[in-house]
Amino acid sequence: MSLFRNIVFTAVIAGLLSGLLLTVMQSFSTVPLILQAEVYEKAEGGHSHEHATAPADATAPAGPAAAATAAHEHEEEAWEPADGFERFIYTAAADVLSAIGFALVIIAASEALGGFGGWRGGLMFGIAGFITVILAPGLGLPPELPGMPAAELAPRQIWWISTAACTAAGLGLLAYTRSAVFAALAIVLLVAPHLIGAPLAPSHETSVPMDLYARFVNAVYATNLVFWAVLGAACGTIRNRLRTGEEAPAGTSPKLATR
Repeated sequence: MSLFRNIVFTAVIAGLLSGLLLTVMQSFSTVPLILQAEVYEKAEGGHSHEHATAPADATAPAGPAAAATAAHEHEEEAWEPADGFERFIYTAAADVLSAIGFALVIIAASEALGGFGGWRGGLMFGIAGFITVILAPGLGLPPELPGMPAAELAPRQIWWISTAACTAAGLGLLAYTRSAVFAALAIVLLVAPHLIGAPLAPSHETSVPMDLYARFVNAVYATNLVFWAVLGAACGTIRNRLRTGEEAPAGTSPKLATR
């Protein structure tokens, strides 16, 4: 029970710190770019990703066409947080909850592989998390701004999950095995999803300027790299301090147990 409590405590504290840091960074980097893209999206008539799959002639929809049109109308009327403080609060809540979830995953992985070993080990796990969750899937499915075309959601999710899983397995084999066979397998796992290719959008037409999109992609990668590095280092630091207390014999202070 003490082990479980310490793991959850580590994840909550590390997730809170890194999640709030990510929110602050997003407020000055990605959020202004998203707001600019929303202006182009609204000027284009509220184009949405899902609407890209709807038929061009939907004046008298029936069956699947009617469902697509209804979904598009629902999206136009959907609630969204107001700009400013309300958007900041909802963004912070989403970032912190996501950070806590990611922290639980990397702590569980580290425990299965022998522990972090301090902040340096945590930093390495954090960078591995960035490569697995952000960089590798982003090679095929880069971050998207509002108003940009995209493929259907289900194929994108399947490819993203498969790529993340293959990347995590490949990095694990490279880091924790010494066999040439496993190293070759790791390379195959890292490369295979990109040889298969991510689902493509039916069209590349968009009113969003490419320079705005390029700035957004760079900002997403930069902020997430900092986020994952801080998350991993915080997990390693906090978990290492709590582990010292777990390993101390009964009636012995943690300082004496580490000598």
